[in-house]
Amino acid sequence: MDKIIFNIPDIEIFRGEIILEFSYLLAALFFVYGLKLLSHPDTARRGNLWSAGGMLLAMFTTIFLYRGGADHTTIKTANLLVIFVAIAIGSVVGALVARRIKMTAMPQLVSLFNASGGAASALVALIEFSNPDNSSALVTLLGLAIGSIAFSGSMIAYGKLDGKINDIFTKWMTYINLVFLAGVVVLVVLILMPDTPNKQLLVYALLGLSIVYGVSFVMPIGGADMPVVISLLNSLTGIAAAMAGFIYGNQAMILGGIFVGAAGMILTLLMCKAMNRSLINVIIGSFGGGGAGIDREAGIIKEITVSDAAVLLSYSSKVVVIPGYGLAVAQAQHACNEMEKLLEDKGVEVKYAIHPVAGRMPGHMNVLLAEADVPYDKLIEMDDINPDMPNTDVVVVIGANDVVNPAALDDPSSPIYGMPIINSHEAKNVIVMKRGMGKGYAAIENHLFYDDKTRMLFGNAKDSLQKLVTEIKSL
Repeated sequence: MDKIIFNIPDIEIFRGEIILEFSYLLAALFFVYGLKLLSHPDTARRGNLWSAGGMLLAMFTTIFLYRGGADHTTIKTANLLVIFVAIAIGSVVGALVARRIKMTAMPQLVSLFNASGGAASALVALIEFSNPDNSSALVTLLGLAIGSIAFSGSMIAYGKLDGKINDIFTKWMTYINLVFLAGVVVLVVLILMPDTPNKQLLVYALLGLSIVYGVSFVMPIGGADMPVVISLLNSLTGIAAAMAGFIYGNQAMILGGIFVGAAGMILTLLMCKAMNRSLINVIIGSFGGGGAGIDREAGIIKEITVSDAAVLLSYSSKVVVIPGYGLAVAQAQHACNEMEKLLEDKGVEVKYAIHPVAGRMPGHMNVLLAEADVPYDKLIEMDDINPDMPNTDVVVVIGANDVVNPAALDDPSSPIYGMPIINSHEAKNVIVMKRGMGKGYAAIENHLFYDDKTRMLFGNAKDSLQKLVTEIKSL
């Protein structure tokens, strides 16, 4: 047998590749451990740091140890300068945005993150398609299509969450979206066929049609479904990143993308289950898109004064607070926490009931209340809190609407019928804090507001809570 002889440079290259592959494995372990820590608010901060550490490790070992091309060349010095300048700019911008962003705008920020990830993956695929060393045209085209859809869809989601874009829904939108999706599939097949002319032109056509489809499929989706859509777009961004990893043969990108894609899809399906709806129904059903809905008033509205509300809460044994997006808009989480502490000093048991899709993104209420230092053990999920509702003296609904609407249980004609809700109507007393009698995302009347046990406390949630705090202190 012929002997294989390595010279010194060969050995150095081999060692570098071994260290690089090991760093990718270590980064993947950091990602897994970080995800595990993210499952609990008490450890979520450390989870973010572990995951960021894994990404940092993968980035810098790739920059300094990667050997590309047939001659195993290192990254050119000029390219290194561009890379580090880009990293510095991105880090400064990211840090400034993260420090200044308000909790009410967190869903918009997540949408922008999704959009940037999708755009990066799409650009990688677009650049690498004509690369003769690219071994998988299918993976490249999938990365281009999925990344483009994630980018444009996330930008539309950002605009809708920020109030810059309105829902656009007609009965034809479903068919138009199906035509666009079929067009994307057809273009991918045509480009993969060996005898197809003008492939580069078709690639640009695929890019354009994917962007258009991303816009058109998010446009008709109403606000009530936005948490599901954000989670789905996050999953698509992860899948697109995994495709980019396959293009470069980079295990860290592949594993990171798979983690994000799988976690996002699992979360999407769990939220669909929480709403008693299928994913297809969310995408094409336009739930909460401002439809006609039902306008059946079930009684007379009864108001309560701040003084009476303070007395009722102070002399209760068990109080449950149900937060919604209105709490976030009013930035009332700190005032709510102050009220909770005052009531506990008086011997009242206070808990928070969390609906899976309350707010504008997955876990929005958990993040909001964690900012106000509300202990995690006080945040009770819907399925766990519902059995205690008949024994609850007072439920305080702050800015929530559809997630507490009894029509979901007793009105088969309602568009939210079958959606699991927090059974606030079973409590002995209900106080609803709202600015006015506006409807929720599903555009239907909330039967809870007309219940004999319900009292409305109108006004800005933060102002109302601060007045309540003052009254409770005086008792």
